[in-house]
Amino acid sequence: MNKKTVFLYINGKTTNITTTIKPSSLDQLLEAAFTKLSIKPQKIFLEDGSELTDIAQLRNNDKLYFSEGEEFKPPPAKVDRNSDWVTLNVGGKCFTTSKRTLTTSEPTSMLARMFSDDTEGYLSPSSLDQNGAYLIDRTPTYFEPLLNYLRCGQLIYDKNVNPEGILEEAKFFGIESVIPLLEQVITKEKVNKDNLPLNRRDVIDALIKSPHSAELRFQGVNLAGSDLSRLDLRNINFKYANLQMCNLMSSNLSWCCLERADLSFAVLDSAQLLGVKSLCANFKGVSMKNCNFKDPAGSRANMEGVNLRGAILEGSDMGGVNLRVANLKNANLKNCDLRAAVLAGANLENCDLSGSDLQEANLRGANLKDAAFELMLTPLHMSQTVR
Repeated sequence: MNKKTVFLYINGKTTNITTTIKPSSLDQLLEAAFTKLSIKPQKIFLEDGSELTDIAQLRNNDKLYFSEGEEFKPPPAKVDRNSDWVTLNVGGKCFTTSKRTLTTSEPTSMLARMFSDDTEGYLSPSSLDQNGAYLIDRTPTYFEPLLNYLRCGQLIYDKNVNPEGILEEAKFFGIESVIPLLEQVITKEKVNKDNLPLNRRDVIDALIKSPHSAELRFQGVNLAGSDLSRLDLRNINFKYANLQMCNLMSSNLSWCCLERADLSFAVLDSAQLLGVKSLCANFKGVSMKNCNFKDPAGSRANMEGVNLRGAILEGSDMGGVNLRVANLKNANLKNCDLRAAVLAGANLENCDLSGSDLQEANLRGANLKDAAFELMLTPLHMSQTVR
């Protein structure tokens, strides 16, 4: 066999030794590698990764990779350190960008110090993967928004990405200018989360932990749109609470405090409201058909100054209820029991009271313009309406 020039490599490495030999067997090649590479070679691979098993396969200028028994590992790709483009392998995901992006947008960051031509503050780049990308052991999901920020100066990220994770990466890489933006986003998200209405499960969890006789405080709480139907809500403090469009059908709200609460357009059909305290609450457009306000023990439901404009209270038992100066304009109170109810100064304009029982009810000073009183069980007495 003629002499051939071959290049000897350690498997997976880029360094090599050039030698001119006239091998007659694979053992001779292994011996040469042992001498020149200082390893104990067991396998020989060609550049394409195939194992050299026959000396006749050897060609001039072949690159031979010697392993100590492990399988073929391609050498890492050569990196052109003069190129303006770099590839970063962040947690297994590769990002290709320009050195200009990494060095000019945030010149004091870790990335800028890794790839800057300025020797002051220079930070040696990390190891390379087999394709020549710089290895960075961080989470790619949080790194990507930061790279986009360096590119365009705008903080843009997927809504499913946690901004707190991006913030931690920004601190790690020293991208200082984006930190206040991320802190602002995180604060805003926490505020919005705190303002989300509680749901049925939240309320039930609170009820389970408290006896019905205790006053459970939901003062000022946002419960808008929640389904609270058929729940025992006795004695709860809902003062200033947002109960807009809640479903409270067949619930027990007896002795609750609903002072200045907003129940506009809520549904309370067949609810129990014995002794409820609803001073100046907003019940606009509420549906309260067949509700029970009458406490056999004698305590009155206080709905003084309540806004019941356009409300539907048809068929409700409201005996003794205090509706002084309440706004009942356009309300439906058909077939209601209003015996001994206080409606003094109330706005009953265009209110339908047909079929209702107003015996001994106090209507002094009430606005009765266009109110309907047909089919009443007992006729109104003048003393009930005159001051």
